[in-house]
Formats: sequence, C-alpha cells, structure tokens
Amino acid sequence: MDTQNRMLAMLLRRKANFSLEQPFYNAQAFFDLDMKHIWEKGWIYVGLTCDIPNSGDFFTVDIGNNPIIVTRDPDGSIHGVFNTCRHRGSKICLKDKGNAPKLVCPYHQWTYNQDGSLIFAGNMGPEFKTTDYKLKKVHLEVCGGYIFISLAKNPPAFDQFRKEVEPYLAPHDIDNSKVAFEQTLIEDANWKLVIENNRECYHCAGSHPELLNTLAEFDNSDDPRIDPKYKDLMERKAREWSAQGLPHEPTPANLQYRAVRLPFINEADSMTIDGTPACEKMLGNLTDRGLGSVRMLHLPNTWNHLQSDHVLAFRVLPLGPQKTMVTTKWLVHKDAVEGVDYDLDKLTTVWKATNEQDRELAENNQKGINSMAYEPGPYSDTIEFGVQNFIDWYCAEMEARILEDQPDMKLLSA
Repeated sequence: MDTQNRMLAMLLRRKANFSLEQPFYNAQAFFDLDMKHIWEKGWIYVGLTCDIPNSGDFFTVDIGNNPIIVTRDPDGSIHGVFNTCRHRGSKICLKDKGNAPKLVCPYHQWTYNQDGSLIFAGNMGPEFKTTDYKLKKVHLEVCGGYIFISLAKNPPAFDQFRKEVEPYLAPHDIDNSKVAFEQTLIEDANWKLVIENNRECYHCAGSHPELLNTLAEFDNSDDPRIDPKYKDLMERKAREWSAQGLPHEPTPANLQYRAVRLPFINEADSMTIDGTPACEKMLGNLTDRGLGSVRMLHLPNTWNHLQSDHVLAFRVLPLGPQKTMVTTKWLVHKDAVEGVDYDLDKLTTVWKATNEQDRELAENNQKGINSMAYEPGPYSDTIEFGVQNFIDWYCAEMEARILEDQPDMKLLSA
C-alpha cells in the first residue's frame, strides 16, 4: 500500500475526538504529504506589511523546499516570487531580510525588478527575450496587514476570510506599526503538536503562570467552566466595544480561522507581568487601553493577540517530521521609541517565558509519541475543543486533497 493509501485508510478509521496515529506525528512519508497537501495548496501566513515598509524592502521565507521572496516595489505594491533564478536555479536573496533596489542573482548577476520581471541577463545572445524569464510568482493576499501566500496553481478563496476578519485587525493599524522584537525557536516536535498545544489551555494552569496573570483560560461565554464574574465582564466590555464600533463577537463558525475580542482578567490592559501597558503609545488611533485582545487564528500556521498597545504575531513553519520553526513578533506603533515609550524587557517577558514553556511541552509530547507504547488518546470535550477543531480541519483537508490527487481512491473511502 502506498503512502497516500495508507494515510487515507488511517483517516477513515480515525476515532472521533482522538489524537492521530503515530505516523502523522513522526514519519517522513506522512510529513511529505503534509507539505504537498496542506502547505503547498493552502494559504500560509508569512509576514506583515510593516516588515517591508519601504520600496525595495524584502524578506525571505521557505515553505519546505520552496524559497520565497516577499518584496515591496516603488509604487507600494507587495509581491511574492520564488527565490529561484530563471537562469540555472540559484537562490537570489541569501539574507532573511533587507533592502535591494533590484534583485540580483549572486551566481551570474541576472537582475530582476521587485515584481519579478527580468531586466538584465548578460551574454545571452540577440535572440534572448527577458520577457520570457520572469521570476515565477506566488499568489499573495493581505488581510489587515497580515501577508499570506499560496503556492497552489489555483488557491482556495481568500475573500471570505478577509471580509470576516479584517474588521477586527484594522483598528490596530499594522501598516503603521513596527517590529520591536523578534524571536525564533526551533522546536523538536511535529508542526501539528505545536498547533495542538496552542489550541488548548488545559495545560495553562500547570505551565504558564506568567500568561495567566492576564489571560482568561476560556474564550466562550457558553464554556461550562467559565467564572460568572468573567462572564459579567465580557458582557460589560461587549457593550463598551459596541459603542466604539469595534467588532468583538466571534466570527462565524469556521474550523480554519477565527477572530474574537476578549477582555483580560485582573483589570489588566496588556499581556505583561503586572497587566499594565507595555507601550505608552497606543496603536493606530486607538484611545481606550481597555480593549483586551483580538485573538486571531488562521490554520495551519498563525495565532495572534492584538491589544491596544502592542501586537503579538506568531508564525509556525515545518522543517521536518519532528522539527518546527516558531517565530514571534512583538509590534508597537511605528513612532514608539524604545526606552521612552516602551521597555523591551517588559514588552517581551510574558511571551518569552510562555514560548519556552510551550517548546518544552511540545518536545516532551513528541518524545512520548515516538514510544512503542503510544496510541491515540481522547481529547476533552470541555477544554480541548480547539484541538478537536484543528484535527477535524486537518483530517478533512488531507482526505479531500488525497482524493482530489488520486480520484480512483474514492472507492476506498466509500
């Protein structure tokens, strides 16, 4: 049985609301299918518009074996192109980020504009046409300052996500923010374990003392565990936010993405150790510090907290069946001055600690799953519904794309 048949058989026999079988978390062949069907066919969050505020700014990102350049051209447009020269295939941009008026391949100096058009190729003869050798583009969309790309020839629709989620992001004005600090961790765990860990707070009380100074463990007023005082707070803040014209109710039910605005506990204004603001200068034109946070999720690779004074943007990228890159960016207003408007240690302490705690949890999870004793276990219906939603989304995507890839396998799924 080939790998796609084997994975499909496991998907079809999966017990509802249980974790996946071992190969989904540690097998190279299953990881390769994840890359093919999830990461090369869907929309992937790669960065922010404030990463490239000026003409010629660029950053690079690798989606598996596919190196990508995201760049801004002189008219302000943002482009995504493969970081692969059309001459003999060399990578063009070798740095993670920078500014370049033109994209020049270091191998033979073929030169491109930011939109990928070829403008110089020496010694190629009179019949050579530069118009035939543009850099290959990737699909690119922007939602409230968040940049997404898709490697697919025909990517899924993006407009509904943008329509539903952008109103939550827009007041925080990512375009006029800057990255105050960036952290990248390499975690020895499968990417799905990293996401699973993020999608529940079952572990929070035992692992995240810093985070729970401000963050409520629940994000739904119907949660049976909810503190009545927090439910009253949610209702009071909802009235305030409605009066300000700020969306706050959860976006319509969707397994892939979600946005909701929720208040902090302990009268906190920001996700800091003491709950006081991390930055004196608020984002955009906001004037109310008590905005809690917009929690924004888009599978497979980003979760976020947008607050009145700063934003936390998280990006997950798979590096191997048991290796994942997690990048966190702390954003503040572009005019905020370090040491005057914000203290970097205060800004970053909570999530630096939380990220390290989550890394250890995911890596220990991976080590246990690698054991011959591992078998799928049940998720809690009351506190791990976010994990259930993620795994349901993942399984539905993989099943649909395997069947799309090999239509004759539909007999197996019948």
